[in-house]
Amino acid sequence: MEYQKDNKVWFITGSSRGFGRIWTEAALERGDKVVATARRLESISDLQETYGENVLTLALDVTKTDQVKAVLDQAYNHFGRLDVIMNNAGYSLVGTIEEAGLDDVRALYETNLFGTLSVIQAALPLLRKQGSGHILGVSSSLGLESMPVIGYYCSTKWAYEAIHESLAAEVESFGIKVTLIEPGAYATEFGSQESLKMASGLDIYSGFKEQFVQGLRNLERGNPNATPEAIFKVVDAKQPPLRIFLGNQSLPSVRKAYNDRLATWEAWKEVSDAVQG
Repeated sequence: MEYQKDNKVWFITGSSRGFGRIWTEAALERGDKVVATARRLESISDLQETYGENVLTLALDVTKTDQVKAVLDQAYNHFGRLDVIMNNAGYSLVGTIEEAGLDDVRALYETNLFGTLSVIQAALPLLRKQGSGHILGVSSSLGLESMPVIGYYCSTKWAYEAIHESLAAEVESFGIKVTLIEPGAYATEFGSQESLKMASGLDIYSGFKEQFVQGLRNLERGNPNATPEAIFKVVDAKQPPLRIFLGNQSLPSVRKAYNDRLATWEAWKEVSDAVQG
């Protein structure tokens, strides 16, 4: 693979904790400049004290479309360009398909999906203007296979995957690149109360959910501090991938899921072919 390392200007949502915080600090440590955003400005104010003029910290709620555009314009005018747009803000809704209220599901989509779209749509005119840029969407291995109890979260990532795949084809001629970052299980704060919303429970699912949650606790989790090197290789690559897993667990799991799908489609091929008309 061919790499071209140069100083970059990043725009990162959800910079206050988890991967967002780790990648923000890693980019600054390697000498890049970062526009770090979070809903609560005080949660990232220490970055300014540590990294000085290399970082611009801004308050941003990605569900507020007007604020998204204003903040991106401010970021672009401050540094004169934006090389990497990283959509990292998001959370998970815990509850079965029956349990979760529609208002909770809508709120989840407002942040995970529509918030990301607001950032992309506001950033594209700026990236076209400069004739370059790299959009990084922080997806998940759960954007390729789903799980019970967090099915609505998975569904936001399935939509996320489709949108970024379409986007990549649409903006390639403008010199803009797109990559989906697909982490597996990592020991981040994603499972904290700040990153989870619990749906109202139904007793009939309590045993099932308890077993599921116990299974999650037993997962081997990767070290999130080991991930920046992969992110840097992606943004420095002359031809970055559309998708990349983080960690060694996702590929075997997704390979099995896809093999199972193919086997089912093959088993029902005769029925499918018969109705071509």
